[in-house]
Amino acid sequence: DFDKGSEAYFAGDYATALQEWRPLAEQGDAEAQASLGYMYDNGYGVIQDYTEVVNWYRKAAEQGYASAQTNLGIMYYDGNGVLQDAVIAHMRYNISSANGDATGSHNRRVIERRMTSEQIAEAQALARRCMASDYQDCD
Repeated sequence: DFDKGSEAYFAGDYATALQEWRPLAEQGDAEAQASLGYMYDNGYGVIQDYTEVVNWYRKAAEQGYASAQTNLGIMYYDGNGVLQDAVIAHMRYNISSANGDATGSHNRRVIERRMTSEQIAEAQALARRCMASDYQDCD
């Protein structure tokens, strides 16, 4: 179960966390998907693999999971596992902020300092489209 995986994760027992979370993630649990993404992002109990990171964050983000939206935005901002794209990063941060994630809100403000007003407008339009499609038309 998720709590057993969390307990193992915070105890540094990544093998057990992975064993508990992977089946949940494969069954569509957004929190487990985001947690697997984080493990792959940091190489906790698995080989670091940005393709897997993006895969799991995207699955959780497609369900509106706010922290996965933020983390996916970071992947786009850094260009890890995806092509670097400030507009898509802003879009993801904007969505996560709208869903209550303070980190996403902060990241959106930071990235805006490096964007043109046209890029920001494009990102905002993409965020509206993504949310209107129930997170299915986002990239």
